[in-house]
Amino acid sequence: MNIFTLNIALAVAWAALTGNITLSGLAVGFALGSAALFVTKPLFPGCDRYFKRVWRWFKLCVLFLYELVVSSIQVVWDVLTPTHKARPGIISMQLEAKGEMEILLVTNLISLTPGTLSLDVTEDCNTLYIHAMFADNPEEIRQQIRDGMERWVMEAME
Repeated sequence: MNIFTLNIALAVAWAALTGNITLSGLAVGFALGSAALFVTKPLFPGCDRYFKRVWRWFKLCVLFLYELVVSSIQVVWDVLTPTHKARPGIISMQLEAKGEMEILLVTNLISLTPGTLSLDVTEDCNTLYIHAMFADNPEEIRQQIRDGMERWVMEAME
């Protein structure tokens, strides 16, 4: 049994024992199960990899939410103020992500962020075309995506 399945089983057991079979009950059970598995790490080979992966996914979610808030504020500010700083443009970017799931996640996270939209990926999956609302400096946008979302996704998918 892998560690994630064991953690899910512990969450379900906790929810059943407390009689609180709701999303919040399962979340509490999952957190308690994670804590129990963390304490008993030496008993389970491969447990370190599980916790590293969980940490990377948690980091990806938190950093994406941060990017979401920052870009939302930037877009709202530009829409509500009389002087518009938006200079839209289409940018091509070479992808370092190679797997289909990595590329899918990167393109979806870009599209979910206000002010940017993934338009297309070439057939060889090496180039991504992005529409950016603030495309004054295309190289800076490429670098932000490469050092931000793309790197975070590649770390999480390892």
